[in-house]
Formats: sequence, C-alpha cells, structure tokens
Amino acid sequence: MGSDILSNSIYKQILKKIKEYDEIVIARHIGPDPDAIASEVALREIIKYNYPEKKVFAVGTSVSRFKHIGSLDKIDESILAHALLIILDVPKFDRVDSAYKPRYDYTIKIDHHPCDEVVCDLELVDTESSSTCQLITELIYNTKLKINKDIAATLYLGVVADSDRFLLSYTTPRTLELCAKLLNDYKFDLMPLYDNLYERGINERKFEAYIINNLTITENGFGYIKVTNEIIKEYGVDSSTASNMVNNLNFIKELKVWAFSSYDEKSELFKINIRSRGIVINEIAERFNGGGHKFASGARLKTESDVDALFKTLDDACKE
Repeated sequence: MGSDILSNSIYKQILKKIKEYDEIVIARHIGPDPDAIASEVALREIIKYNYPEKKVFAVGTSVSRFKHIGSLDKIDESILAHALLIILDVPKFDRVDSAYKPRYDYTIKIDHHPCDEVVCDLELVDTESSSTCQLITELIYNTKLKINKDIAATLYLGVVADSDRFLLSYTTPRTLELCAKLLNDYKFDLMPLYDNLYERGINERKFEAYIINNLTITENGFGYIKVTNEIIKEYGVDSSTASNMVNNLNFIKELKVWAFSSYDEKSELFKINIRSRGIVINEIAERFNGGGHKFASGARLKTESDVDALFKTLDDACKE
C-alpha cells in the first residue's frame, strides 16, 4: 500500500495502543541494517520523550559498527505483565530478533517489506516506502507525537541508509519531502551522520578491492562471491562487512543480479545478500528461506549446496 493511500487512522490506532500500555518492547529483524536499528532506537526515544512514565525497551543483538546509532536493551520477557510488542522492518516473526510473540498482550508491525499474511494484531505496511524510518517519520507527522533534534537525526540516518543516499527506486517525492521536513524542523548537522555511516578503515577498503577482484560474473550477468571466514580474518574485518558492501556494486555495467555469501559461525548459517537491477528477486529468495524487496533481498541457508542451488536459480533468472 502506498503512502498516499494510507489512511491517517492507522497512525492514530498505533498511537492509541502506545498510550494504552505501560510496558512496550520494540524489536526488529536478525542481522540488522542501519534502518532496522535506527527505527527501533528512534521509536523507543519517541515514546519515552512523550510518555516518560512508560517502560520502553529496544531489543536485539548489538552490532558494533552501528553503535553510533544508539544502545539497545536487555530484558527478561518473563517479568513483563501486560506488554505491547512492536516489530519493525521485518515481515514475519521467524526473523524477529529477541522477542517471543506469546509473551505479549498485543502486537503491532511497522514495515516496508512485502508480506502476504497478517502476523500482528495491527499492521502498518507500506511497500512503497523507502524505509521503516520513513514510516516512523510518517507516524510523527500524522499524530501529535513530539520529537527532538537527536531523534530527527536518527530517523534521517535510517532513511538515507536504506535508500542508499536516495539512489534506489524506493526513493519517492514523499521520501524527499519528509527528509526535508526533518532537516528544516530540527536543524541537525548532516556531516557527523554521513561520517558515521560511510567512513571506513583501510582494511575494509582493501577487502572491498578483494571482492571486486574475485567476483565471478556469469555470461548471463549474475555476479557472486563466497566469502570465507579465513578471508574475513585475513583482512581483519567483521563478518557483517561483506553483506554491507553489497550495494557497492550497483553501478557495474555487466551485472543484472549479484549476491554475496558469508558464513555466520554463531548461527551456523550461510548469510546471503542479493541485489538486482530490474529482475525480481524476492520471490526467489522466499523459496530459499529468505525474502525482502523486489530488488533487494536476502536469505539464510544451512548448507553450501543450498547456496549453490540459490545461485543457479538467480543465474537462470538472469538468463531468462
């Protein structure tokens, strides 16, 4: 559903539920990106800023490279009496980090990923939105919620990150309008945001060169690389670095679809990040324990043979 179609009433319903509960937990997807963390940190701070008496927690595994966005909370869900759960930037509960649905009296989802099923009691889903941070910004401007400069900057950062600096097709006039409004209303400094988001150490730049030099491109226009833990250790980068570099290949002329594979030892799964210029890939990702947007998706697979099968399917899609 597009932003221009969304009824103002959905925002009022969300605010009404926030007002009802004194205990609120905010969660997002595993393996978070800046939009996921920024949206949950921003929403936590929005609720605390407007309702300081409420207990509000933003949960999930911390990621060191995104610590500049804000700290996360650790809670024991068993101590919650009557709590509201809000999941952000995730279509289904099988990918929610650190929240168990049956513990909660009521659930809300705010997301911009496609999903054919209703998973929460109340859902704000807009697949035409650039980011979940854009939807949280809509929540503010469609209600009487107040924010400050720091919250505005966090929301702006999430939109910039998920739209890849407004380069991706999900950027709309509404995206730019809301970002301009945040900037105009709260006068935050852009440069520290961009420095935190895009500044990289020399090891990461060398690792990026390794990816370019070792990327396999098929005759059909599918590019892929399998990054081993040995390579990650050799370049002195963390395991999330490869997946965060997937957008760096946007403008290689020979590529139609490209994918990175890396192994997550903690979860014992292969993490796959997929991008496309025009070929719909989320339907393919869904067949391989994944999903996402039409042109930006991911998957988590148990074996290398599963990775090979996914890569072959993506290559076939390029051929077709």
